[in-house]
Order: sequence, then structure tokens, then C-alpha cells
Amino acid sequence: MTEDSGWVESMTLGEVEVIRIVEWHRPFAPATGLVPGAGAGVWRENAHWLAPDHWDPVSGRAVLALQTWVLRGAGPTVVVDTGAGNGRERPGMPPFHRCAGDFPALLARAGVHPRDVDVVVNTHLHVDHVGWNTVERDGEWVPMFPRARYLLPAADDAHFGPAGGYGQGRDPADRLVYEDSVAPLHRAGVVELWEGSHRIDARLTLESVPGHTPGSSVLRLVSGGARAVFVGDLVHSPVQILRPDANSGACLDPVRAVAGRRRVLERAAGTGELLIPAHFGGPGAVEVRRAPGGGFALGPWAGGWAAVRAPGAGAGAGAG
Repeated sequence: MTEDSGWVESMTLGEVEVIRIVEWHRPFAPATGLVPGAGAGVWRENAHWLAPDHWDPVSGRAVLALQTWVLRGAGPTVVVDTGAGNGRERPGMPPFHRCAGDFPALLARAGVHPRDVDVVVNTHLHVDHVGWNTVERDGEWVPMFPRARYLLPAADDAHFGPAGGYGQGRDPADRLVYEDSVAPLHRAGVVELWEGSHRIDARLTLESVPGHTPGSSVLRLVSGGARAVFVGDLVHSPVQILRPDANSGACLDPVRAVAGRRRVLERAAGTGELLIPAHFGGPGAVEVRRAPGGGFALGPWAGGWAAVRAPGAGAGAGAG
């Protein structure tokens, strides 16, 4: 399924409801450019299951989703990654330039008001993970989730902020991303920087896995016998499970990115964690298995998703 309109679905892991908010799901970039180290052959060899959810064989483009996760249960309500946001200047980044998406309405469909959110997690500070951190009000960017503390990796904040030259000039848009989606949080006093590991509550723990960015992180969920790991951009496509040494073109430290990916996949395969990457299409999450020769294979895709179609989905979704 490849759709350009959003939807909301949910499933339960242990005592936690996992809500998946999908803003769009579509062919995004040439597959060999997104994961250049994988080679063209792996896409063709696995076309029977990569298409249509993860690869469009006609255009040769990888299919990705722009999505956010909301975790809701007995503990805090947590938002994981916040997409690209609306109305942002992103020159050189056409998919994210001046977006006009329906995220607030989709959030409302899930029955989540911005004031309900206690914690916002940015797994890292790339453009498509921080956008709905803020909304524009009276000409200024302010926190979208007014009661939340925002957990940001300290290493990414240093790298992408003014102290690090806004990403050291690698991408001119990094300054814009920081200024409209991160700096306003600092001004509002809602940021909590962390490094190494950070325990949110008894069920949720953040762990640093640098490589994709200096502060790239994963969020581990353990609840009622269920395990999951939200891995951000450690894995952009399922082909990186088959080819864990293949980085995306956006990995800043290729050697550390490979080491971190292998470590996370090894733990997922060994403990039965459900792997939940930021951008997987289709069911969005998958189990990982060990394969002969020290590699990995895909296990079952996530089941149990139920569509969420709350009445009055578009109302009352503002940041107030």
C-alpha cells in the first residue's frame, strides 16, 4: 500500500498503547541513493516482498513513511519523533519545504491533545524528526506540546546548534531546522539534554547509538512481557537488516553507524524486541532473526494494528 494521505492506527504492547500517526507513505528517493552501500541487486532480489510497501520497482525509489509514535498507558504520554512540521523554509529539501500536512488533525483523531503529552523524544535532530516540536503563533515558533519536557540528545544539540556551527555547514538547512524547531524549546525552558542513557519510567529507556548523527538514539520499551525498540534512522529500509553494513547517505559517521546498527539488530534478534524504525512503510515494524554467517533476516511483520477513526477528528487539535 502506497498512500499520500495520512492515517492513524494503534496496537497494544504489554500495558502500553502504541499509536502510529502516518502523515504520508510514498516513494521518496532513489533506493540506491538512500542506501548506497546496499547495491541495486538486493532490491531486485527481494522485489517480491519489498514492493509495494518499501520499494517502487517502476521508479526505482524507496518507499518511506513520515510518521510519529505516541505511547500511552499507566505512565507518561510520550511522543516519539515529530515529523517535518508545516510552513518551514527547507531550501534544497523539497519533501519538507513549506509542508502543509494534517498532523494536528491526525493527532486529534488519535484522541491526543497537545496538552495531554508529558514527554517528547527526538531520537535525533534531523529535519524530519523535529518539525512538530513547535508551531507558529503570532509570528513566533513556540512548543506545540506546552506541558511536555523535550528530551534531546546532548551530542546532537551541540552539533546542530550554534556551538557546532549548525551542523558544521554540511547542510545549509540545518541552521533553519535548529532555529525554528529546537531553539524555541530552549527559550521556553522545556529542554532536557541527556547523554549515554536516560530512564523515562519503568517501561521506557533511551540509549545513545551514535553514528547516523552524533547523538542518534533508540528508545526501548519493556512492558508486560512485550519488548520493542524505536530505532529512529538507524534503519531506513528493510534492506539494511539484510545488509547491516550498508549506511544511508545521511549517516555522518559511517563506521560508528554500522557498529551501532549491528549492535541494535543483534539485541533485537536475541531478545525478541520488535524493531520499530522511523520510516518503514507497510506494517511499520518487524521482528529480527539471526541468519547463518552472522547476518540477520526479517521475522514476522507487526500485527495487531487497528485503524483509529475517532469522530470529529479535525477539531480541537491546535497547540493551545
